[in-house]
Amino acid sequence: MNDEQQVFLYLGVALAIGLLIGVERGWHERAAKEGGRIAGVRTFGLIGLLGGGVALLGERFGPLIVGMVFVGLALALALVYVANLRRGRDDVGITSLVAGLVTFVLGALAAMGEIAVAGAAAVITTLLLSYKPLLHRWIGALEADELRAGVKLLLISVVLLPVLPDRGYGPWQALNPYTIWWMVVLIAAISFVGYFAVRIAGARRGILFTGAFGGLSASTALTLHFSRLSSRNPALAPTFAVGILVACGTMFPRMLLVASLIAPPLFEWLLVPSLVMAAFAYLPALVYWYRQMPREEDVASPLKNPLELKTALSFGLLLALVMLLGRALQEWLGEIGVLALAAASGVADVDAITLSLARMSQGDLAPRIAASGIVIAAAVNSAVKGVMASAIGGRAIGLRAAAPLFASAGAGLLTVWWWVW
Repeated sequence: MNDEQQVFLYLGVALAIGLLIGVERGWHERAAKEGGRIAGVRTFGLIGLLGGGVALLGERFGPLIVGMVFVGLALALALVYVANLRRGRDDVGITSLVAGLVTFVLGALAAMGEIAVAGAAAVITTLLLSYKPLLHRWIGALEADELRAGVKLLLISVVLLPVLPDRGYGPWQALNPYTIWWMVVLIAAISFVGYFAVRIAGARRGILFTGAFGGLSASTALTLHFSRLSSRNPALAPTFAVGILVACGTMFPRMLLVASLIAPPLFEWLLVPSLVMAAFAYLPALVYWYRQMPREEDVASPLKNPLELKTALSFGLLLALVMLLGRALQEWLGEIGVLALAAASGVADVDAITLSLARMSQGDLAPRIAASGIVIAAAVNSAVKGVMASAIGGRAIGLRAAAPLFASAGAGLLTVWWWVW
């Protein structure tokens, strides 16, 4: 593509961005009289084209021209806005004004060669503009404590997490502040997502959705959270048991996927044990869902606090203790083999040992040893979560969730012995 064709492409994308946003704005203000809108389809298309053309001129005459035209456009749109106010229109907002300025910027960005970024931003802008009623309805339904909970979650994740050091401290360098706080963020996020899932979808479907989400990120954290909620609401033990089992069952396909992506030969070694362990978790969950789950109208929402920050902090302390004990066990026992290391690592986490063994299997470690270690870690982790559910959630959740988890762990160990060895 020569330079002239490239210029036409850039200007065409800039025009398309303006027309896309203009169609949404024109439809939104379709009832306004001619001349009563700040801008319509044609105007937005021209604004996008203006941004693209000015950006091309800026490459030759300097970036100052882009800033000057942007200020001029802002003044022109502001004058139209003021004129509409003077006509007595009380429904005039600044959304179209801001959308015009965004269109100019995206058109200029497209002309600078960032076509994919400009196009994606244009689509997102159009979606935000078109979902105004839904967004306003959500905001109207939002309560003060829910808003504060969202801000707190952003504080502990976006502000605090990046500044923590990602290296080991303490005995044997076993305590990693970043890893520990990342688990705090995960359990806080699970409680936050679970709260809104239950509020939107109801207790039954919301807890099921939260379980699946937790299984993709932190099934141990979700087990702790749901076990604690079950101890407060024994009548909802079947509901929380389903969430725990779905989360713990989802861990096994995730483990298979992660290991296979790093070391594809491990897929055939891990496939059968992973499916067997997942089945022992999913099948009881399915039975509870159809036979023991209360009706939706009989289930009151068990979640009152949008962000269980105290629980998350307690789990962080517990995780730090487990990490320290696991490292101590490894040091005291010495180098007795990869399988012992996998069992010790599975007490706290499965992902770390899965990644480590998968990488080692690409070198001197035999694939069947790596697969056996991964399954042992998963079995130990399942048993730990079963103990956690029984100790925290009580007998009601223990019979429903802990028993299948123990069975899943035992079945995994028997299967790896039969299938791998």
